[in-house]
Amino acid sequence: MIIIDRPALGSDDTTVSVVVTTYNHAHFLADAIESILAQSRRADEIVVVDDGSTDSPERVVAKFPGVRIIHQANQGLSAARNTGLKASTGAYILFLDADDRLTEIAIETGLRTFARHPENGFVYAAHCHFGTNPDWTKNQDLRRIGPDAYGTLLSANVIGMHATVLYRRDLLAEIGGFDVDLPACEDYDVYLRLARVHGVACDPSVVAEYRQHNSNMSANSKLMLSSVLCALEKQTPFAASNPAWIEALRTGRINWFQHYCSRQFAQLKHGLISSDAKMPVLLKSAVFFWHFPMATTRIAGRKVARRVIRFVPKPVRAAVRKQFGFRCLRPAFARGTKRVSTNFGYDRGKPLDRRYIDQFLAKNAADIHGRVLEIGDKAYTEAFGGDRVTTAEAFHRFAGHPGVTYVGDLSGEHNLPDNTFDCMILTQTLHLIFDMPAAIDTIWRALKPGGVTLITTPWISPIDKGEWGETWYWALSPAGLRKLLQTRFSDNDIAIESFGNALSASAFLYGLAEHEVQPKDLDVHDPLCPVIVAARARKSQ
Repeated sequence: MIIIDRPALGSDDTTVSVVVTTYNHAHFLADAIESILAQSRRADEIVVVDDGSTDSPERVVAKFPGVRIIHQANQGLSAARNTGLKASTGAYILFLDADDRLTEIAIETGLRTFARHPENGFVYAAHCHFGTNPDWTKNQDLRRIGPDAYGTLLSANVIGMHATVLYRRDLLAEIGGFDVDLPACEDYDVYLRLARVHGVACDPSVVAEYRQHNSNMSANSKLMLSSVLCALEKQTPFAASNPAWIEALRTGRINWFQHYCSRQFAQLKHGLISSDAKMPVLLKSAVFFWHFPMATTRIAGRKVARRVIRFVPKPVRAAVRKQFGFRCLRPAFARGTKRVSTNFGYDRGKPLDRRYIDQFLAKNAADIHGRVLEIGDKAYTEAFGGDRVTTAEAFHRFAGHPGVTYVGDLSGEHNLPDNTFDCMILTQTLHLIFDMPAAIDTIWRALKPGGVTLITTPWISPIDKGEWGETWYWALSPAGLRKLLQTRFSDNDIAIESFGNALSASAFLYGLAEHEVQPKDLDVHDPLCPVIVAARARKSQ
């Protein structure tokens, strides 16, 4: 959570802050500021955040009295927006990139929409595109959010342009602002996190102008696709609680793959035909196609199929569709020794082990009730516990994380009370603790009599390249996890399961994502070659 160093503003406060972020776009900045000053309903403050530019944006800002500029070292767009969020004072906040503009009714339209829907987390409207030629503009039709805003956003980003959005500043700060770990699509990530718990409304008026130029971040298909998949992956635990959301999430992944693969094919075609510098186009496309090989194969196959399908007899078409559907090909493991992802597949989609964790927790969802403690955060508790949970709490190794109540070492010093929790959830945690029997003792003590712990742990997995790599101590077999739990729990109160098989284990080691392996191959569970091992253990009455 971002802490605001001032009292919360009342519900009747309609002050509006506009935050302009700039990074080496000083040549566009004056246009952006002038569009804010031309509003029919004036902004109450304008804050420019310079994210380490080298083109002196302060010279532009100096021409506009009352506009404040904040300088910071280059940290990325999310960090710049968070800086503006902390520094601003309005009850509502709008973010404008320095290379874009607002139409004169932007603030007026946002406040009017909020007046109709004061309980919403944010509102948005329509936008248009414009370019270096002042006579060229193109309106983008408003895509309405519908009654299930979260489900709609899982399947597609119907908002399209961030400057059309007006936020309630307190609610944006409450969810922690923008995720600084996302290099792009940080706005889409915020939409999803707010729409999970708050309403969203829209207005058909055109309130912003999206400048088209050679350095638009959205032209980088690899960066955009990797980022949007990461944003969607963060929603998996929440979407799992609703079958309609699960389907919307699946549809969203397919739509984004198709969108950016098709865009990269178009860029390649255009570059080879019209560009004198063909080598950079080829290299950029090669990096994209190598990074997303399965999706590329699929989209390319469809393009070819559309051209030849009319020559295939209908009975043959029906037989092929029945056999293969529209699923991806079985993974080709003749790739040599290099992994396709060093981030468990997060940068390609949903990691394979997360599919199995979701299946295990969904199967035991009835145990997630009452007072629940989860290690790390409360995502799985909220996703699978629903209204059965009366109190959701989190435990973390280190202090300072949002939503964390208890802190410490499960095998050492901590502040967990005894005989307190109806359920404790530990996903992919035990292998990071050297003294596992001590951790099991802590879990047993913290559970109420009759309480249940749900545990998953890796058997076959890459080792984390980041913060957990130095404490990645163990891999537990089904027999090993049972023996460990028997140090405190009765054997009759322990149920062990294993998930995965040789193919899914190989795919996981290579870094392939869930959508790149056929579901029928993922859902074969071989107890002698699992990806993860899971346990349900109950503290005896």
